[in-house]
Amino acid sequence: MDKYSGKKLDGRYEIHELIGVGGMAYVYRCTDTIDDREVAVKILKDEFLNNDEFIRRFKNESKAIAMLSHPNIVKVYDVSFGDMIQYIVMEYIDGITLKEYIGQQGVLDWREALHLTTQILKALQHAHNKGVVHRDIKPHNIMLLQDGTIKVTDFGIARLTDTKTKTMTEQAIGSVHYIAPEQAKGSKTDGKSDIYSVGVMLYEMITGKLPFDADSAVSVALMQLQSTPEMPRDINPGIPVGLEQITMHAMQKNPEDRYQTALDMLGDLERFRLNPNVRFDYKYFVDSEPTRHVKSLKKAERIIREEQEEEELALDDDDEAEELKLKKEHSNKYYAIKSVIISAVLVIAVVFGAALFRGCTSAQSTDVEVPKYVGMNIVEAKEKNPNNFKFELKSRYVKTKEIGEILEQDPQPGSKRVKSGSVIELTVNGTDTEMSVPYCKNTATKDAVKAIEERNLSAQVIEVYDNLTPKGYVCDTFPPAGVKATVGSTVFVIVSKDEYTEKITVPKVTDSTLYEAQKKLTEKKLECKYTYDDESLEPEGTVIQQSPLQYSKVEEGAVVNLVVSSGKGSQTTVNIAVDLPSNIDYDIKMTVSVDGKVDSNYSKTINPSYNTSYAMSFTGSGTSTVIVMLNGQTYRKYVIDYSSGQSEVSSYDFIPTEPPTTKPPTTAPPTTEKPTETDAPTEATAADNEEVE
Repeated sequence: MDKYSGKKLDGRYEIHELIGVGGMAYVYRCTDTIDDREVAVKILKDEFLNNDEFIRRFKNESKAIAMLSHPNIVKVYDVSFGDMIQYIVMEYIDGITLKEYIGQQGVLDWREALHLTTQILKALQHAHNKGVVHRDIKPHNIMLLQDGTIKVTDFGIARLTDTKTKTMTEQAIGSVHYIAPEQAKGSKTDGKSDIYSVGVMLYEMITGKLPFDADSAVSVALMQLQSTPEMPRDINPGIPVGLEQITMHAMQKNPEDRYQTALDMLGDLERFRLNPNVRFDYKYFVDSEPTRHVKSLKKAERIIREEQEEEELALDDDDEAEELKLKKEHSNKYYAIKSVIISAVLVIAVVFGAALFRGCTSAQSTDVEVPKYVGMNIVEAKEKNPNNFKFELKSRYVKTKEIGEILEQDPQPGSKRVKSGSVIELTVNGTDTEMSVPYCKNTATKDAVKAIEERNLSAQVIEVYDNLTPKGYVCDTFPPAGVKATVGSTVFVIVSKDEYTEKITVPKVTDSTLYEAQKKLTEKKLECKYTYDDESLEPEGTVIQQSPLQYSKVEEGAVVNLVVSSGKGSQTTVNIAVDLPSNIDYDIKMTVSVDGKVDSNYSKTINPSYNTSYAMSFTGSGTSTVIVMLNGQTYRKYVIDYSSGQSEVSSYDFIPTEPPTTKPPTTAPPTTEKPTETDAPTEATAADNEEVE
C-alpha cells in the first residue's frame, strides 16, 4: 500500500485508491467529506518537491485549469501548495482514456471520430480564448465517458500566452508522436500547435495508425520535422475525401498553412458534417526551386532585371555591353508597343465575339420537349445536355437508390415544350440531406431504433440507471428529438437498464481485527470472506487488505474479500539474561509470568551462588511484558518489542530473607497464582514465608 492511501488531506479529502501515475504526480480517487462528492486529487511526487521547474509546471497546471470553465474540460475545485505536499483537487472522471478506446476499437467510424474531435476542438477554442495553450494534446489526456462526452485533462505543460513563448530548448516537451514540428525543435508554440496535435489524433482515429512511428523518440521527432505521412485514404479507403483533407490541413508542418484557430477547423468539420461529399480547396505554397521563392510580380520583375544586369557584367568588351544595352532598350520598347496592340485587338475580338454569340443564341433558341431525367445519374445528365438546360438541384436521401440518382424533376418529362437553356429542377439522392430526430422517449428500445433507422440515421444504444423510466425503455436521445441530423449520422439512444438502487459504502476495516471487521461488514449488510497471509509482519488476526477498497460503492449483499495476517511472519525470538542478586548462597523461589500468565518453564527454585544470571527466551509478535519475582518480590520487569527484537528493563531491589536451616531445597512446582505487577518491591506473602522457613 502506498503512503497516501487511507490518509486524509487537510482534514477533508479522504484518499481511497491510486488511479493513475504520471510523469510528475500521482492521481488518487478521494471523497470530499465537506461537499460529499467523489474527486480526483493529483499529488506532486516527493522527488519533485525541491525541483523548481516541476513545481512551476504543477502550479501552472492549476492556474491554467482554474481559468477555464467548459463542459469538455476537467474542473478544478481546490489547490494546496505546502512545503511537504502539493496537490490539485479536480473533477473525478469515471471513464477511460481515448487512447484506451482507440486500442479497443482499432479504427473508429469516421462519424464517431468527427463527434469526438468536435468536442476536443470546442474545449481548445475555449482554452485558447482564455490565453491557455495546452501543448500536450494526445489521446492519453482525453477522457471518454460512457455517454460519449469527452473531457480534456492534464494541463501540466500548458502555457499562458502572456508568458514567454518558447518551449524548453533542451528538450521537446509533450509526447513526441503528437507534438507539432515547431514544438519538437523548441520554437515558438501557440494555438496552432494544439491544432496539429488534434490532426494527429484524428488521423489515428480514422486509420488506426499513427502518422509517424519509429523505434526511438528522436527518430519520430525527425519524421515530424521532415517526413510526409501516408494519406489516410490509402490506409482506409472508406474515409470521405473531405475528412482526409481536413485531417491533412490540420497537420501541415508550416503553422501558417494550418487552421489558424480551433474555430476555423470546427467550421470545416461542420460543413463536412452537413455534406460528407464536400471537397475543400486548400492552397499551399509549393517551391519546386527552393533558391527562388517568388512571392509577387514586382519581386519577379526585380529578379529578371538583376539577371539581365549580371549578363551585362559578364561581357568583357565595353562595346558589346553598349550594343546589348541598345538592343535591350529597343527590345523593351518594341515588345511594349507590340503587347499594347495585341491586347487592344484581343479586347475588340472578345467583345465582338460575345455580341455575336448572344445574337446567335437568341436566334437559335428553340422550343424543345422536356427530356426524362428521373433514374439517370446527375453526372450523366450534365454530360448529356445538348439543349444547355440549367439544373437547379435539391437533395433527398432514399436508402434503396444509388447516390447521385435523380429522383424527381420539374417540369415533368413530356409535360410541355420549353426553350433550350431553360431551368430544370432536379431532386438528387444524396447524403447531405437532413432528417429530424424522431421523438422516442418512453418507447421500447427496438421501436426507437427502428424509428431512427427509418429516417436513415444510425442508432447507438447507451444504457444508464434511471428511476423514472422502466427497464428497456428510452430515457432520451442525443441529439434531442426534433433536431436536424445529417443522413447516416449517429443518434445516441439512452436506455434505462434498471432502476437506480442506493449503493452501500464499504467501511474501512484494514488495520482492525478480523472480529471487528466481520462485525462492521455485517452491520452494513455485506458478506465477508477472508484468507490468511503467513508472510505478513502484522500481529495475528490483523486485516491487512480489503477488496473492494474502503469507501467504494457496492450493492447490498456484495462480498468483501479480506486478507488477514496469520501472525507467523511477525513472530520473533528475543533472549533475556536475568542478573541474579549477589551474596545470596541459599535457595530462593523464582516466578516468571508473561503478560500476566505464569510460565512454568522458567518458574523454579534457584541458588544465585551457582550462577550469576539466568537465561530465558521468548517468541511472539507485537509486545509482551515479562515479570520476574524472587520469593514473591518483584525483581525485574521486561517490556519486549518483538518487531525490533529489543526489550526495556525495570529493576527493583531484592530484600534477603532468613536462609533455611534444615529443610532441603524444594523441587515443588512454582505457584500458578498470577503475580501482582507493581512498580516497587513488595513483601513476600505469608505462604512464601512459611515455605522458606
